[in-house]
Amino acid sequence: MNAFHIRKQVIIMNKSKIFVDETRCKGCYYCIKACPKEAVHLSGHINAKGYETVEVDEEKCIGCGSCYRMCPDYVFELR
Repeated sequence: MNAFHIRKQVIIMNKSKIFVDETRCKGCYYCIKACPKEAVHLSGHINAKGYETVEVDEEKCIGCGSCYRMCPDYVFELR
């Protein structure tokens, strides 16, 4: 697996970036439930742990950080 599949970068409206580390995802999907704009959704990709990972729709994302705050596995990183 190359680095492209491990970290995905999405540019969000406030000029910061959110990084999704698929390798950390354990499939709780709290982030999907927490997103007020329904920007976080299933990616269709299964990680090495056997969980379907999530991805962020950059068109819908408002950069509120709800996904970051709800994730118990530190999948999201805001910069």
